[in-house]
Amino acid sequence: LIVSVVETYEDGDSYSAYEYFLDDLFNAMDAVGGGPCMDDHDTDPHVSMSRGTKFWSAYHQKQYMYQTNLEVAVWQAMYPYGTPIGSAGYAAFPPGHGGTKQKVGYGNLYFFFDRANITKAFSPNRDLTSNEAYYAKLYMKNDVSQFYSSTTSINFDYSGSHDNGDCDYEHNPYGWNAQMAKHDMTDGWDLPPNCLQEGETFFGIPLSRTSESKLQSSSSFQEQFDFEYLADRNGTYITSFGTNHGWLIGEELGNAVGSIVDKDTAHIPIFYTGTTNPNMGGMSLSDMIKVAQHIDFGTLYIKPAFVFVDGDGHVKL
Repeated sequence: LIVSVVETYEDGDSYSAYEYFLDDLFNAMDAVGGGPCMDDHDTDPHVSMSRGTKFWSAYHQKQYMYQTNLEVAVWQAMYPYGTPIGSAGYAAFPPGHGGTKQKVGYGNLYFFFDRANITKAFSPNRDLTSNEAYYAKLYMKNDVSQFYSSTTSINFDYSGSHDNGDCDYEHNPYGWNAQMAKHDMTDGWDLPPNCLQEGETFFGIPLSRTSESKLQSSSSFQEQFDFEYLADRNGTYITSFGTNHGWLIGEELGNAVGSIVDKDTAHIPIFYTGTTNPNMGGMSLSDMIKVAQHIDFGTLYIKPAFVFVDGDGHVKL
């Protein structure tokens, strides 16, 4: 799932508030020895939902892409200007480790030690406006059936899903390779120059929700989207995955693809920081958190763009 970070511009300014935010974050880290493992390029915001996905056929892939992007079209109708991400619930950091619970709130930035472990939450420097509060609570507090009944077509281009308006797919069920199972680019195989150790730390926005399964223990960090509409639980369209993790947005017991039961780790990466080992080109965890605590930022909110499959077979939002 590709998501767009909503960018705002001051009058006469060609540089957005989000770009200023990213630059401030990088410069702050760099000034205290952030290290060569830190990502100095803008990260394309996305949500990785599965890896190494194999569809039953080109037809099934086309049907899956249409169904999921129709759901995204509903979300775009609900949130025409995007929505703050968050929840009225509570969570401990790191989640599930017995820490003191705090209110999640809306529009926060989070530090992830890896995709499954959120270490610290950072609050924006202002409260929600009345308009932002309306959209942030729209899905949970209101009847949204009108958006579903009125959205009957997809009014955006989702050609990133390889749907060019016809069924001309080059489907190869034997084309899967080990690279499709690679981790998120927080560690990758091509490390930056002078970076001597991979690492999976990053700043981002969690999109995980509490599961009804007692085998999963994620907290609800957002109440704006239900990713169940994007998951093919019964294997109607998808025959298998390149890893045994299945759906990264939460896998359930007795799933059709035989994946391990795992908690929902949906998130949007914004800024990768890499390893926390200073001797290997990284930055210590304590220093990362100290720097982030001194950065002012406004309420962060996003707008989903489309569902697609990338060149490595990963289904993304």
